[in-house]
Amino acid sequence: MKILLVDDERRIVEVLEAYLEREGYEIHSADNGIDALKKAKTIEPDLMILDLMLPDISGEEVCRLVRKESDVPILMLTAKSAEDDRINGIVMGADDYLTKPFSPREVVVRVQAILRRVKKADKVEERLEFNGKKLSIDLVKKEVTVNGEDVTLTPIEYKLLTNMAVNPGRVYSRMDLLEKIQDEGMYYEGYERSVDTHIKNLRKKIEVDSRQPDFILTVFGMGYKFGGVLDAANATV
Repeated sequence: MKILLVDDERRIVEVLEAYLEREGYEIHSADNGIDALKKAKTIEPDLMILDLMLPDISGEEVCRLVRKESDVPILMLTAKSAEDDRINGIVMGADDYLTKPFSPREVVVRVQAILRRVKKADKVEERLEFNGKKLSIDLVKKEVTVNGEDVTLTPIEYKLLTNMAVNPGRVYSRMDLLEKIQDEGMYYEGYERSVDTHIKNLRKKIEVDSRQPDFILTVFGMGYKFGGVLDAANATV
């Protein structure tokens, strides 16, 4: 798998190259944002490791521009350790965030974890059905039906539903859900109220009784989880 490593500190590049190549990855590097954007298009990497402090354009801007054209996983590296910086990095489109100084071994582990998640997501079936076809999600056509009737969801509602539905039973905090719908224009400020509002609207559309939901369940003090049971045809998802 190809990794694009973007950092202007040559020593960091050399060390990470050595560790990642040892794991069998093909490494390409760039020491500035402009070169990184060019290589992201030509190389089409499977993952990008992106430093935020670059000499020309910021890593944040590189991430924003890459996200306009690609869903390539991005692991951000930065000396910025403040909570707001980490949150902004995730909101911008990063899949993970690691502050300097860091262990090269941890970078390798983070890379492997991200790529495993991507591989798992790629294996999800094209259509998911729950509770005896009471709820059906066509992941190709992006269509949702409840008891055989088409339901119109907003882009954010659809993302909330599908991200939870592919992992039934997993508890998602509001921040987890924010990260999933970040490119739909939803930002950190006031996120708790916003997530709750979208969940409320989603329940009205897919639940028989939104006050006693079958699918989008509240886990008090933690967040939400998907409570639907996959039909037999989807049991291996």
